[in-house]
Amino acid sequence: MIKKLFLLLLISTIGWAQEIDHNHVNWFAYIGQHNISKKWGYHIEAQFRLDGELNRSNQNLFRVGGFYNLNKKVSLTAGYGLINTLSPQLNDYFNEDRIWEQVQHNQRWNEERNLFINRFRLEQRFVDKIGVVNGSIEKTATNFQNRLRYLNRNLFHVTHFKSGNDELYIVLQDEVFMNLGDNKVNSKFFDQNRFLVGFGIHHKKSTRFELAYMNQLINPQLGNDVMNHAISLTLFQNLTLYKE
Repeated sequence: MIKKLFLLLLISTIGWAQEIDHNHVNWFAYIGQHNISKKWGYHIEAQFRLDGELNRSNQNLFRVGGFYNLNKKVSLTAGYGLINTLSPQLNDYFNEDRIWEQVQHNQRWNEERNLFINRFRLEQRFVDKIGVVNGSIEKTATNFQNRLRYLNRNLFHVTHFKSGNDELYIVLQDEVFMNLGDNKVNSKFFDQNRFLVGFGIHHKKSTRFELAYMNQLINPQLGNDVMNHAISLTLFQNLTLYKE
């Protein structure tokens, strides 16, 4: 599994030879998977991506969806996302409406102490373009794009705390983004790569808190590649809202 992860990293670095702009940023996220029955549940998510000094929001993301558990290992999800992104050139935000579908496979190993996750996500993106019209910033177009994402996520057990309810683990993951077909958002096949490594605490089998470093490489339509060095703080909840 680790060999596959680093193979993805190697593939995704094609084209890194050009100049890269480096930034330091901070990401905060809440991700909830709430089960309302044995098979069905809903997904809620909020992410806030700020600059290195915590003075400015670069991007806010809100995502909702419904999921269906095929079995204990495989789930299907579909939903909607609203994203607001800062345009540094215009110092204003443009909107994106996003429809998404995914399939996720979870596999426990090493006496079920470690967790291995594969996730494939397809996105239909409706991205607004903004520009200066008669002296004011306005939406000038909305462009469509299909994008495929593959996530490989590994949680490695380190130890249990004395209470027995809390676990310390290491998280190692990589996600590759690939643009599909002709579009005006980003015509390049390789869109971006996100590599993350950090620590997490699993509390009472329902809540995870993770502190990590993320290296995000972006291959934009125009200009230099961008590498964001992010401190990532994430709260995960997997709640059961029905009586078993």
